[in-house]
Amino acid sequence: MPAPYSLNRRRLLHASALSLGASLLPAIARADTIADIKQKGKIVIGIQGDNPPWGFVNSSGVQEGFDAEIGKAFAAFLGVQVEFMPLAVANRIPALTTGRCDVLFATMAMLPERAKAVQFSKPYVANIISLVAPKSAVVKTNADMKSLVIGVPRSSIQDTLITKNAPEGTTIRRFDDDASTIQAVLSGQVQAAGANMFYIDRLNQSKPGVFENKLEFTRLYNGACGRLGDKAMNTALNAFIDQIRGNGVLAKAYSTWMRLSPPDFPAELPEIPFTVS
Repeated sequence: MPAPYSLNRRRLLHASALSLGASLLPAIARADTIADIKQKGKIVIGIQGDNPPWGFVNSSGVQEGFDAEIGKAFAAFLGVQVEFMPLAVANRIPALTTGRCDVLFATMAMLPERAKAVQFSKPYVANIISLVAPKSAVVKTNADMKSLVIGVPRSSIQDTLITKNAPEGTTIRRFDDDASTIQAVLSGQVQAAGANMFYIDRLNQSKPGVFENKLEFTRLYNGACGRLGDKAMNTALNAFIDQIRGNGVLAKAYSTWMRLSPPDFPAELPEIPFTVS
């Protein structure tokens, strides 16, 4: 099981990753365009490999999940083959900005800090971030979190929101990914977790009826991500998202993987441009 992670060290590494990515952006953005992808006949999509139903690798080694279905549809929209690159939470932005993948469909919450490092598309899916813990744990307010050891995936939106909302002195343990965080809860290494909207089902599959959502921190939207300045990719992504919103592809993916209907999506989000200016 991954060891607890220092908050200060996490921040330093995260800032370094963003800085490194930014330093490489101009060259990569010029070299890797939609035209180049079509010439190669293949797009490499960064995706989560361990976070069902968003993105996961099945027992046959095949990438599945909501983001995989949308990613395959984007490849078809471009008329190219798809290759998925499973990524840990903390590796998503560096994999894109250093050119290891062409685009991210990787549960990327649309946050102002991230918009400084990647170019978001229009939103295509929503998410809820909460604190999940056993029903026996008494958690009514943020102040009650101090009595718990809380696990989060390192560099995730859960990490950001738990760190922001937990009282000073709360023990927060950081793990490499969602699967490790969930396993830490099940094994008793931590007592609660910063969770996306599907943690509760995954936890209760292993221990039926034990866990519940305690606190809701925010409702977020996820976007696909290209590199800063890559207008061709951004234009293609937004045209694709407009298309799947209208032709039923997005609704089908929602029904298959989330058993929900798509929400109404915002026309804009503060400090997060959807298009390359």
